[in-house]
Amino acid sequence: MPCNCGGGTPQAVVVYQLNLPDGRIYRYFTYQEADAANQRAGGIGTITTTTQ
Repeated sequence: MPCNCGGGTPQAVVVYQLNLPDGRIYRYFTYQEADAANQRAGGIGTITTTTQ
């Protein structure tokens, strides 16, 4: 089995960030999770994408 031991460029991970008006920030790995959390909060937040 080949080794994946590094030496290459690490891949960026896309994260969906839910920003609520009161300053709270939550991060999710799928848009659906972020959207569901936003709906639970009353749909008042904004969802943006970030990379890590």
